[in-house]
Amino acid sequence: MATPQFLKTLKPFKPRIVDSLQGYNSQRFLKDLGAGITVGVVALPLAMAFAIASGLEPQTGLFTAIVAGFIISAFGGSSVQIGGPAGAFIVVVLGIVNQYGVANLIVCTLMAGGLLFLMGLTGLGSLVRLIPVSIVIGFTNGIAVLIALSQIKDFFGLNIDVTQGNFFEKNWALLQAIPGLNWSAFALASISLAFLFLWPKLFAVLSKEHSEGTFPKILQSVPGSVILLVAGTLAAYILGLDIETIGSKFGEIPRSLPTLTLPSIELASVQTLIGPTLTIAFLCAIESLLCARVADGITHEKHDPNQELMAQGLANIASPLFGGMPATGTIARTVTNIRSGGNSPVAGIIHALVLLIIMLVAAPLAFHIPLAVLSAVLMFVAYNMGEWREFPKLKQYTTVYRVIMLATFLLTVIVDLTVAVQVGLVLAGVFFIYRVSTLTEFIPVYLKDEDRARGIAAYKIYGSLFFAVVGKIENLILNTGKSTKILILDLHQTISIDTTALECLEELNSELQRAGHTLIFCGLNSQALSLFKRSGFAAQLQTWQIQDDFSAAMAHAQAISVEDQAGA
Repeated sequence: MATPQFLKTLKPFKPRIVDSLQGYNSQRFLKDLGAGITVGVVALPLAMAFAIASGLEPQTGLFTAIVAGFIISAFGGSSVQIGGPAGAFIVVVLGIVNQYGVANLIVCTLMAGGLLFLMGLTGLGSLVRLIPVSIVIGFTNGIAVLIALSQIKDFFGLNIDVTQGNFFEKNWALLQAIPGLNWSAFALASISLAFLFLWPKLFAVLSKEHSEGTFPKILQSVPGSVILLVAGTLAAYILGLDIETIGSKFGEIPRSLPTLTLPSIELASVQTLIGPTLTIAFLCAIESLLCARVADGITHEKHDPNQELMAQGLANIASPLFGGMPATGTIARTVTNIRSGGNSPVAGIIHALVLLIIMLVAAPLAFHIPLAVLSAVLMFVAYNMGEWREFPKLKQYTTVYRVIMLATFLLTVIVDLTVAVQVGLVLAGVFFIYRVSTLTEFIPVYLKDEDRARGIAAYKIYGSLFFAVVGKIENLILNTGKSTKILILDLHQTISIDTTALECLEELNSELQRAGHTLIFCGLNSQALSLFKRSGFAAQLQTWQIQDDFSAAMAHAQAISVEDQAGA
């Protein structure tokens, strides 16, 4: 039986690990092992911090990093991408949890996973790259600001609920609560944040002083966030600081993954969850493919965007079934993986297993981790996530770029990520349409005096004839005076024609016919000629009204003019 045509257009499911394991040896495995352990340790505080900031329990982040991280590496389209919970999801997930509840967050994540898989299967992964960089930078910086603002409560140790209300209400509540800050939490968070910024410089000094020993090598393998997590927790415990910890707020972290649980989905509520579902799917696709492109630039390889989206889809289907949250590719952990020697998806798989082992063995220790320390980690993540240098550089770009980026940024911060991206895309589309319309020109062709005396006029049309240039075609109709007996439109440099412009050309032809005049087209490309025929417009024209080139059209116009003069 023949394969249906639509099945032939689907992309093959071929994880990158299939190719990466060809010629795999012990040397490559040792590099992947070291990288996997390093990334697993790096992911530990981030996974818990992202979950807490998203209004979820800390183990939710660990479950996500383990389950989704394993699937993204095992079935993804990149050799080195590391997946898991990401800072970009904090604002989105927190909004969904506050408005719809955790149960519906699970449903949204499941549906987003299915949508992502279909996007990859149908080859839509490549379309994500069409989103303008101004929009990507705008919402990325906006999310970074929101992450930082969401950590003010724990950073200052404020005893206030800021999960409800709009942007201005939340920040006004925070401002009013500042006088009641917890000085112990604020001091610990401030020192922690300063340590994260100073750690690279401190490491460089220590490496220089101990260049001959193994001490620098040990330091290099331990991320600053992990050192901070241990030191901050010990300091808070030994000093007996009266601050909130993971244990005091969430209780103990379980030592095992939850069992597979199928959520109850009510069809009546699915319709209200379409918006959040699309937001999760869109953000996951953007983040994962941006991360993969960054990895490509470092490793000089090329990822498969459609396979990557299929893996992201599977990960976001599996993650909520095991108590997780939305997951995507993460730039910081991916870069850490590459710099640590990771050279195949095996490193990502090991990173997930390392997290599982840590959770099984050391979960009770997380009870004492101060939320102030985690807030400093997230503040640092927000700083590194934002592309702040783009703001001073705005003066170098066009007004269009500035408007789109700033609108996306401000709407992300003040209103909502979904609205910001939608408005950004609309603005980008409108400005692009305007720009293309300005490039379409109707240039009069210089004719000999005798041809002009015969009432022949000609225009060469450069660019695209589409709905945005209808006004130019209408002006041509108005400007075609009684003295014009024969009008030639040379379309050999016209890129394309849409149906709206075609209707205007039909009207132009009708106006000239009613006046007893003639319209001749020449130089039509295959797209224009096909549209003429499919629309029936070609059937309304005489065969000689469509000529191959301008010379043939001119010759025919002169012949008609001579005949008209002879008849007169």
